[in-house]
Amino acid sequence: MNRRIYRVILVVTAMALLAFGVPLAVVVRQLNHDEAVVRLEREAARASIEIASPASLNDGASFAHNAEHHTFGVYDVRGVRRLGAGPVRADAVVRRALTGQVSEGTDRGQLVVAVPITNNEKVFAVMRAATPSSGVTQDITHSWLLMVGLAAVILAAAAVVARLESRRLSKPVEQLAVAVTRLGDGDFTSRTTRSGVPEIDEAATALDATAERLGRLVERERSFSADASHQLRTPLTGLRLQLENAMSSPNEHRAESMEDALAAVDRLETTITDLLTLARDTGPAREPIDIGALLVELAPGWRVVAEAQGRPLEVGTEPGLPPVRVSGAAVRQVLEVLVSNALVHGRGEVTVQVGETPGGIAVDVVDEGDGLTGDLEAVFGRRGDVTPSSAHGGPPGGSRHGIGLPLARSLAEAEGGRLLLRNAGPRPRFSLLLPVPDAAP
Repeated sequence: MNRRIYRVILVVTAMALLAFGVPLAVVVRQLNHDEAVVRLEREAARASIEIASPASLNDGASFAHNAEHHTFGVYDVRGVRRLGAGPVRADAVVRRALTGQVSEGTDRGQLVVAVPITNNEKVFAVMRAATPSSGVTQDITHSWLLMVGLAAVILAAAAVVARLESRRLSKPVEQLAVAVTRLGDGDFTSRTTRSGVPEIDEAATALDATAERLGRLVERERSFSADASHQLRTPLTGLRLQLENAMSSPNEHRAESMEDALAAVDRLETTITDLLTLARDTGPAREPIDIGALLVELAPGWRVVAEAQGRPLEVGTEPGLPPVRVSGAAVRQVLEVLVSNALVHGRGEVTVQVGETPGGIAVDVVDEGDGLTGDLEAVFGRRGDVTPSSAHGGPPGGSRHGIGLPLARSLAEAEGGRLLLRNAGPRPRFSLLLPVPDAAP
């Protein structure tokens, strides 16, 4: 690419020089010719001063005008040379001058100018001045050589500029190619530098955005198995409890228990679909949804798990909440994580409350545990360990739960929201904040 840019700039410069240089050379040639004619005409007019009257034509001794490289001759009205040097009989240039006009032309390798000489407003003679055409040719050649030299200087300067510009333009393109190669090799941290060339910078920005998106996609794919195992634990537990209830129920209640189990299977299928959609980044729909209605839909599955542990679970919503434009799949998974953590690591009653907050909607998940201590942000890290006393006040020997919360936070941020630990304890409170659009469609 470097050489191509270099060649293009030189070719364009050469074509521009030719486009302007050829017409200019023609103009310079004409200017040199006209300048020589004017000089010769001036010399002829100066020499004609010595011929004051027709009588001067007979005084050859008085005509002694000389000039370097010029020859002069005086012709009478009959076209006969009377004084000086030149053809014996008048040539075409002299004959035109006999009509009263200054004329010029070429004859036998000479530039010729004829100036009429008048007396009482009548032409009685013609002064013929001639100079070798080689002098004019030399002047034209000299001017053309200067033009060629100037063109060579311009072309050399263009070559230097072309070299610098080709490097400036090709370097960011080469860097872009390297970044594309690294991206193709799986290095999604590859980023490009800005060159100041708008078109290249736009391509670099698009490439960086693609690398970042692919990195997130691959990271989601890689962590899917871990996230899925964590996320599926709660619905699987609910399904197991439903099946156990069905087995232990009397025959007259067995059909009802089986229906509850099928409902749990449906919730499990929804969870799997949501996880696959979010992991593959297939662009879940972001239609306005009613968060309160979503909580009502999810509450029965949560209550099954809570009741199995002998713990109450309450869901409350404020009336008239505005809809939010988010992915329902993402919000379901975030809430599943928060409720699951409260049930597994917390104590007492679990409360899920949704209400309006400045600029959006807040979903709070609260339990009656002692809360968290130590590095509170560690709960949002995949490798963050939670000590027994900090696991929502859970019992000694509490397990790690740094898998679901990091996923939940990343899903919330992907939807333009935030996941916060508003109160570490007692009664720890996790809040999912979702923005409300300025105008609901």
